Amino acid sequence: MSGEVLTIGVLPLGRPTFDVPFAEEMLSGMIDDLKASGYRLIGPETLLMDAASTQAAMAGIAAQKPDRILILQVTFTDAAMACRIAEAFDQPLAIWAVPEPRLGGRLRLNAFCGLNLASHALGLRGRLFSWRYAAPGAPGLEALFDDAPMTVPLLAESGDADPEQGRVLLSSLRGKSIARIGQHPDGFDTCAYDSAKLAALTGISVAGFELSELFSRARAAPDAAAEALRAETAESLTDLDQVNQIELDRSLRLKLALDVMKAEGGFDAFAIRCWPETFTDYGGAVCGPASMMGEGRVPCACEADVYGAATQLLLQAASGQPVFLVDLVDLDADDDTGVVWHCGQAPVSMADPDSVARATIHTNRKMPLLFEFPLRPGLVTFVRLSQARGNPCLILARGDMLKRDMAFTGTSGVVRFERPAGEMLARVIDSGLEHHMALAYGDHVTTLENFAVAAGLPVIHL
Repeated sequence: MSGEVLTIGVLPLGRPTFDVPFAEEMLSGMIDDLKASGYRLIGPETLLMDAASTQAAMAGIAAQKPDRILILQVTFTDAAMACRIAEAFDQPLAIWAVPEPRLGGRLRLNAFCGLNLASHALGLRGRLFSWRYAAPGAPGLEALFDDAPMTVPLLAESGDADPEQGRVLLSSLRGKSIARIGQHPDGFDTCAYDSAKLAALTGISVAGFELSELFSRARAAPDAAAEALRAETAESLTDLDQVNQIELDRSLRLKLALDVMKAEGGFDAFAIRCWPETFTDYGGAVCGPASMMGEGRVPCACEADVYGAATQLLLQAASGQPVFLVDLVDLDADDDTGVVWHCGQAPVSMADPDSVARATIHTNRKMPLLFEFPLRPGLVTFVRLSQARGNPCLILARGDMLKRDMAFTGTSGVVRFERPAGEMLARVIDSGLEHHMALAYGDHVTTLENFAVAAGLPVIHL
């Protein structure tokens, strides 16, 4: 379309649980950049916070026959609307997500995670797209609107590792079981699973429960047990007295309920729908209990991510250590680092020994109990039993956790991956990776490659 002014249909996505004034500031800068580049923009220049407003905006854009569709991923959102947009428009699709400064406070936008969810969901649907992860004012905007999409699906590799050693690890998973409590949230294709396929691949079984069962067991937990758990928690965590004590008690009772469910069902891991109902219906966070369960070698995956829980069991068996299911929330090419994070559920043994692990509240929902500390420095391995682009594979990465100040509240760490951060950024999006990866300290890549050969899984190295 050389010589013609492109008409861009713009859909700015956001959520009210994030820092809306900051999001509006970022959106204003993005719109200014687009206008300064000479494009004709159609669509709203304000945040679309829900499905109804987004659908209305899509209808208005469609009537004007745009040349391109641009999703502005201003804050985190699930992938539901990105998929509806992709299905509604045949025009080339692009997504622009914005980074945020690592200031040690809350994740104000978490836009990269939204891009990650969208890339996985669109990959499952075979929809290629162009993308950009850059602040307003950064050069390179025009690449979003090239005729060819930027995503290039990565090719998995067949391993030549030791299948005999891998079979030992695979055998250690057979017979293990995961309790899935609640359904994964809408728009989280990253957390969808097929129990029969998982069992065929790993020998791990899944049992389903409603969230109401977890809540009722928690409410029925003996007062003496809750008081004892609080005293035990105070030995490894400061500031317990600084959070709402009623909500703290509710949170700790979720740990007691999980203990009972494990004892009765013999479960090895949990996949729990952690929000919003633990806050809105029950009144306490399950993040702190997940940290404690993980420290006790019973990993918990949030957002009912069954494959995430299975990945944790795999990495725990490979490493002999507690594991942490992380979101990758930033990659900075200039600093050549990434940030891995979750609300506050890393096993406490992963804390930097020079820091103090403290009790805190969920940054969006404002309830305890969450653990807060920076991750300790050292070599780390990342892995995901992945269903990226609809094809089972094992996705691996390795890096060094650096000794840095906390990037964001909760449990987080700054990582220098083996590949430069700019390359990692492209490979994460091209792979269609899920937004959760399991992390353990040490180099376990060869062991996991052995497992992949034994399980018949191709490998993607990020």
